[in-house]
Amino acid sequence: MKQDAKAEATAVISGGNPRVGKADGDAPVQAYIDGMPGWKREVGKRLDALIVRNVPEVRKAVKWNSPFYGIEGQGWFMGIHTFARYVKVAFFRGTSLRPLPPGASKGKDTRYIDIYEDDAFEEQMAEWVKQAAALPGFLGPKP
Repeated sequence: MKQDAKAEATAVISGGNPRVGKADGDAPVQAYIDGMPGWKREVGKRLDALIVRNVPEVRKAVKWNSPFYGIEGQGWFMGIHTFARYVKVAFFRGTSLRPLPPGASKGKDTRYIDIYEDDAFEEQMAEWVKQAAALPGFLGPKP
C-alpha cells in the first residue's frame, strides 16, 4: 500500500466500529479516528496523540479494520478497536508489560484494556506504550 494513502470512513459497522480500508500511514488511522462515533472519537484522538508523544518514530496502519501502531522492522506493538460501549486497546506482547494490563485474550501474549467514557487512562497507558514499543512486535499472520 502507498504510504499515507488517503482512506475514508465509508460506513460504521457493528458496535460502532468505523470501516476503513487497509492502508499504511497516518491518513487511514486519522480517517478511522474521525469515524469513531461520539465520545469514542475523543478517546481515539487522545490515544493517538499519547502514542506519538511517547514513541515519535511510530509506524501506523489500518489492518483488519483497526488502527495498528508499530516500529519499522520490529512489528506491531498495539492496536485499537471501537465497540458499542468502549474502545479496546490491545497490546500484542501485553503479558510482558508491568503492571499487567487487565484483560486476558485468546492469544497467549496479548492483553487488553477497555476504555469507557470519562476514563482517565493517560498516565498508565503512556508507561505501557513505552514498554510495548521496546519489545519485538506482532508481524502478522503467517501465510
